Amino acid sequence: MTLPNQSRRDNENGMAEPESGNVEDARAPTESTDRDTEAIERASHEVEREGTATKEMTGIRPSGELRKTASNVLSQVASRMTTRSRPETLPPPDGGVKAWTQVAMAWLVMTPSTISWIGSIQTWLTLLIGAFSGRLLDAGLFVPTFLVGSVLQVLGMFLMSVSTEYWHLMLTQGILTGIGGGIFYTPSLALISTYFQSKRGLAVGIATTGNSAGGMIYPLVVRQLIPQVGFAWTARVLAFINLACLATALAFMRPRLPPRKSGPIIELTAFRVPVYVAFVSGLFVSMLGNSYTFYYIASFGTQALGLSYSSASILIMVLNGVALPFRVIPAFIADRIGVLNVVVPLLYAWCIVAFCWLAVTDTTGYYIFTCFYGIVSGSFQSLIATAIANITKRLDMAGTRLGMAFSIVSFASLTGPPIGGALQGANGNKFVAPQAWAAGMTAIAMVLLTLARVLRGGYNLKVKC
Repeated sequence: MTLPNQSRRDNENGMAEPESGNVEDARAPTESTDRDTEAIERASHEVEREGTATKEMTGIRPSGELRKTASNVLSQVASRMTTRSRPETLPPPDGGVKAWTQVAMAWLVMTPSTISWIGSIQTWLTLLIGAFSGRLLDAGLFVPTFLVGSVLQVLGMFLMSVSTEYWHLMLTQGILTGIGGGIFYTPSLALISTYFQSKRGLAVGIATTGNSAGGMIYPLVVRQLIPQVGFAWTARVLAFINLACLATALAFMRPRLPPRKSGPIIELTAFRVPVYVAFVSGLFVSMLGNSYTFYYIASFGTQALGLSYSSASILIMVLNGVALPFRVIPAFIADRIGVLNVVVPLLYAWCIVAFCWLAVTDTTGYYIFTCFYGIVSGSFQSLIATAIANITKRLDMAGTRLGMAFSIVSFASLTGPPIGGALQGANGNKFVAPQAWAAGMTAIAMVLLTLARVLRGGYNLKVKC
C-alpha cells in the first residue's frame, strides 16, 4: 500500500466517526444544548484520535487536507446545532379567527385595567411589573401568568368591598389590584403583536379602545350604584364585571410563538439600541406631563372654574370617550405609512394642545381642551406597543422590550402628579406653573421622539418606519 492510499483511507476513517455519531444527533429535535456541546467535544476527540493514529502509522503529521476535512465536519455539526437552538417560526398570520380573537379578548383585559381609584400607586405597579411579566410571555408562560394576575386583581376588588380605612383601600385596590393588573397587562398587549405584522397597529389600537370603554363604563356604574346599594356592593359588582371579562379572556388568549426559555428578564442590550433609548426616553418624559394632566384635570374645573365635583368628574368620561375612535384611526394609518411617521405628528399636535391649557378661562374652553387632549393623548398611547414592536427585530423579545419600557414609564406615572402638585402648591395653589411644566415635558418628548424617527428612518419622510 502506498502512502497516498493510506492517507486517503485514514481520511475516510476520520470522517466516518463524527458524521455517523454526531451529525444525526444534531438533527434530533429533542437534544439539549448541553448534549450538543458534548457531541462537538466527542467529534473533536475522535478527530484527534484518528490524527494520532495516522501519525503513529505513517511517522508523519496528519495532512493539511485531513485537518481541513475534520474542521469542516465540526463546523457543519456546530452550525446545525446552533441553527436548531433558535426554532424557526412562521410569520404572523395578520388575520384569521384566532388572531382577531386575541384582539377581542385583549379588549376585555384593557377594560378592567382602567380602574384607578388609588391613582398613581396602582398605575405605577401595573406598569412596573411589566418588565417581569413581559418576559414570562416570551418564556411561554402566558396562561399561568394571566391566571395569577387575574386572581390577584379580582381578589383585591372583592377585599376592597370590606375596606373601612384608607390604608385598607391602599392595600387592596392600590397594591393588590395594581400587582394583579401588572402581571397580565403587558403580556396581553404584547401577545397581539405576535399575531400581526401589516395590521399590527390596527389590532393593538382596537384592543386599547378597551381603556376608553372602561374609563366611561366604570364611572357610570359607580355613579348609579353607590346611591342605591352603597360602596360595598358597588365594589362587588365591579369585581364581578372584572371576573367575567378576565375569565373570558383567559379561555381564549393563547401565545403563538414557541417559548424562549433562556434570556434575562431585563435585556440590557436593548439600551445599546439608540432608537429604543430615544423612544423610551421620550415616552417617559411625555408621561410625566400626561399623568399630572389626567389626575388634576377635574381639580382644575372645581378650583379654577368653580364647577361642581360631579360636573368636573364628567370630564374624565369625556376624556376617555372622545379618545375611543381616535385609538383606531391613527393605528389604521400607521399600518400604511409607518408607526413612527404617525407618532411624531401626534406629539406635535399634543404639544400644541398642552400649551393651550394655559389659555383656558371658562367652561366652554375647558370642555374643548378636554376633548382635544383626549384625542391626541389617546391616539399616542394606542401606538406605544406597536411602536416598540416595530423597533424590536425579534418578535419573541417583544414582551421583554415592552415590559422594560412600561417599567421605566411607571416612575413617570408615579412622580408626575406629585411634581405637578408641588409646583401648584408652591405658587399659591395656582395652575399656571404645573400647566407650563406639563406642556414643557410634552415639548421635550416631541424632540426625543423626532430623534427616534430620524434614527430609525433617516431624514427621508417617505420611508415607512
